[in-house]
Amino acid sequence: MIDKRTIFEIHRLKDLGWTERRIAREIRLGRNTVKKYLDNPEQVVCKRSPKPSKLDPFRDLIDQFLEQDSMVKAPVVLQRLQSRGFDGKITIVRDYLQEVRGKIKHREPFIRFESPPGQQMQIDWGHFGHLSYGQDNRRLYALAVTESYSRLFYVEFTHSQKQESLHQSLLNAFSYFKGTPRELLVDNMLTAVTERQGALIRFNEAFLDFLRPFKIIPIACNVRSPNEKGKIENIIKFLRYNFWPLRSFTDLNDIQTQLLDWLDNVASVRIHQTTGQSPKERFSTVTLGALPEPLPDCRETALVLVHKDFAVRFDANAYTVPPWLIGKKLTLKADKTTVTIYHQQKPVATHQRSWRRKQRIELPSHMEQVKKMKKRLWQDKQITLFSSLGPEARDFLQALADANQPIKKNVSRLLCLKDEYGALSLIQAIRKAILHRAYGAHYIENILYQEMTPQHHHPPVKLKDKDLNHIRLPEPSLSEYDAYILKKSKEDKDD
Repeated sequence: MIDKRTIFEIHRLKDLGWTERRIAREIRLGRNTVKKYLDNPEQVVCKRSPKPSKLDPFRDLIDQFLEQDSMVKAPVVLQRLQSRGFDGKITIVRDYLQEVRGKIKHREPFIRFESPPGQQMQIDWGHFGHLSYGQDNRRLYALAVTESYSRLFYVEFTHSQKQESLHQSLLNAFSYFKGTPRELLVDNMLTAVTERQGALIRFNEAFLDFLRPFKIIPIACNVRSPNEKGKIENIIKFLRYNFWPLRSFTDLNDIQTQLLDWLDNVASVRIHQTTGQSPKERFSTVTLGALPEPLPDCRETALVLVHKDFAVRFDANAYTVPPWLIGKKLTLKADKTTVTIYHQQKPVATHQRSWRRKQRIELPSHMEQVKKMKKRLWQDKQITLFSSLGPEARDFLQALADANQPIKKNVSRLLCLKDEYGALSLIQAIRKAILHRAYGAHYIENILYQEMTPQHHHPPVKLKDKDLNHIRLPEPSLSEYDAYILKKSKEDKDD
């Protein structure tokens, strides 16, 4: 198997018009392998564990040296490390120092770089404090995306900078622009760039996998080089000082609605100081790449368990599903507005997403299904028989239901204990269990075992059909006969 970076490179070269033979020769792969990944890029890839470095045990020590003298030279650090057992070369020491503090650069004049129409888009995150939902606060971020030639831009507000949030925001931006650029200039965010050593850049595999269908080539800015992404940084400032002041918002949807209105009526029609034209007018001459069909699904995905309260847990909230799914693992997919839950790729529940915390989001239909299930349960013959033992038995059944205990399983065991110890002993044990709030057949069994003597009933006849040997009939309530006798006795005295 090959990694996703190689798969991305195969498709990039193919988009440039290279033949499979030329691609195979360039990347040093077999032609069959190149063809396989062109036909189906969604192959299972193997992950390699990072190679350990001799410098790993000494990184904290080097950081201490840098705290004492931030400009200490590599030979001095190497001498200190060798006295403590380090046997590596100066090269990895020097590389690590450059990684931590960067190379010292002299001030130099910057040359303004202008991209051809449709060639490049730039992206960057901005932080905008938090948004309140009742007692709960959610951090607020904005991903800005601009087409470099026209300066037309789009912004997506989110409560997360996760991988899925980046992908969904970019997808919404491409839909807003109605096309894609040939290049995407990114900052050194972990969701885009996982590692870099000088000119060597390791892009995030999930990010490359997202860009591949759009045929976009990522380009990473150099470290501490703000001039390379000046266009997008200026847009973040413009957003912060022109859109944000003197506004109030209720939720993400409200922010996005006000933002789109501001983009259409202010940001896109203003005369840009550098180009001398409005971004909207200048963008009319730009030709972008076509969007793929169908568009990828970039929603946040999680594997969730359905708990006894027929709900799954996601982002500090509980979302209900049909009760027959209790105990099953389902797939949950969420965007900014909707949470959809799937069972075997079929949607079983769709909720409005709540940005509050510790909330239960419940559909009325799910509660109705629970009530119907409970109604059918209480009509079960064994449960009816157990209920006939008296009010204590009925109270215990209700307590089992409130404690989310399996009723049928408990009742079946309780009836067996009745056969073994007798109804009177069982009721006494139930009273004691209710007093101590011990709800479950195993508690009753333990009480009976400690305090009672089993009553062995020997059936006079054993039938061939085993089910007939376990027929139970409701026991008559003797209190009704006692009441009748007392009533009759009183009538006789009156006569």
